[in-house]
Amino acid sequence: MDRSFSSVDWLKRHLHHQWLDDQGQWLLVFSKRARVEDGFAALDDKGQLSGGSAQTIITARMTHAYALALHGVTALMNTLHDAEHGGWFPAADGRAGRKQAYVHAFVALAASTAVVTGLPGGAILLERALAPIEQHFWSEEEGVMRDSFAADWTDEEDYRGANSNMHSLEMALAVADALDAPLWRSRALRIATRFVEQLARAQDYRLAEHFDRQWRQLTDYHKDLPADDLRPYGLTPGHFLEWSFLLLKLEAALEAQDGSAPDWLLESAVKLFETGTRIGWSVDGTPGMIYTVDWQHRPVVHNRPHWVMAEATKAAHALFVRTGDRAYADWYGDFWDYADLHLIDRENGGWHHEVDGSGTPSFRVYQATLTAAVPLNRSVATALVGGST
Repeated sequence: MDRSFSSVDWLKRHLHHQWLDDQGQWLLVFSKRARVEDGFAALDDKGQLSGGSAQTIITARMTHAYALALHGVTALMNTLHDAEHGGWFPAADGRAGRKQAYVHAFVALAASTAVVTGLPGGAILLERALAPIEQHFWSEEEGVMRDSFAADWTDEEDYRGANSNMHSLEMALAVADALDAPLWRSRALRIATRFVEQLARAQDYRLAEHFDRQWRQLTDYHKDLPADDLRPYGLTPGHFLEWSFLLLKLEAALEAQDGSAPDWLLESAVKLFETGTRIGWSVDGTPGMIYTVDWQHRPVVHNRPHWVMAEATKAAHALFVRTGDRAYADWYGDFWDYADLHLIDRENGGWHHEVDGSGTPSFRVYQATLTAAVPLNRSVATALVGGST
C-alpha cells in the first residue's frame, strides 16, 4: 500500500477505503467455503474443509461477521442446540462437551445480528440465546459471566476468565442495540469495571486472564499449555488492544444513551493500547504482535495470529477517531502494512491463520475491514443496516 504521504491522509483516502472494501469482499467469498450441512466448519490453509463437523463458535461468528443468513440461524436453532437442557454444544459432534460462556456469547452476538438484519428466526434465536445467559452465566453479584458448566448445568467451573467476559461485553453492546435495552450496556460496563478498572489498573494495565471463583489470580494457569487458543498462559497483548477498542465502543454507547460515560473508559483504552504494543509488538526482534508473554514480558508463544492484527487495526482506528492523535493513525498504517505483507494469502485467498508457526487456519477475518465505516456508538450490524451516519 502506498503511504508516501501522512498517515492521517492515507487513513482517510478513498483509495484506502476501497482497498478495505475489496479485501472484505474477497474474504467473504473465501469464507463461504466453510459451509457444511449442519453449520460452518474449519478450513485448512488452502481454504478447504479440514474435516470434522460444524463448530458452534465458527457458525456463530459466520452468522455475525458475515450475516451468512438463514443457514447459520438454522444450524444454531437446530443441530448445535441442546434441545434437552438448553444452551449450545461446542460442536455438532461434541454433545458431551461443557456449556461455555465463550460459546454462548458468540451465539447471542450472532442472534443480535440476525435480529438487526431481519433474518427469519433471528428474534427467536436471540430469545433462546439470552435465556441460559440470564439463568446460568450472568452473575449479578459479581457483575461478570460465569465460565462453564456441565452439559446439564451442574458442576460450575472454579474459574473466572477475561476472554469469555471480553466477548460477553461485545455481545452485551450488540444485544443492547438489537433490543434497545440499556440493561445490557449496564452489564457491559460492569464487566469492564471488574476486569479493567479494578484488576488491570491495579497491575499497571497488565490485564490478567485467569482467576478462580474467589478472584484469586491464577498466575501459572496453563503454564503446561502455553499456546492454548482460548486460555493461554501469561499475558496476551492482542487482548489488550481488543479491550481498548471495546472500551471506546462502550464509552460511545453510554454517551449516546445517557449523555455521559465514566472518564476512566478513555484513559484505560489509551493505557491498554500503550501496554499491549509495548509488551507485544516486535519484542522478539522481528515484526508483528506475538501471541503471549510471561509476567516479566518475555515472549512465550512467538506466533503472530491473524486475529491480533484485526483487533489492532480496530483499536488504532478507534483511538484516532476518538482522540485525533496522529500517532494512532501511524499505528493503524503500520498494522495494515504488516497484514498486507505477512498475513494476506494471495495464493489461496483469505488470511494466514498465523505466521511463524505450524498452526492451520480455522476461521478468517472480515470485520477489521469494516471498522472505518462504522461509528463507535453503534454495533457493526446496526450501523451497516441503518446507515453509518
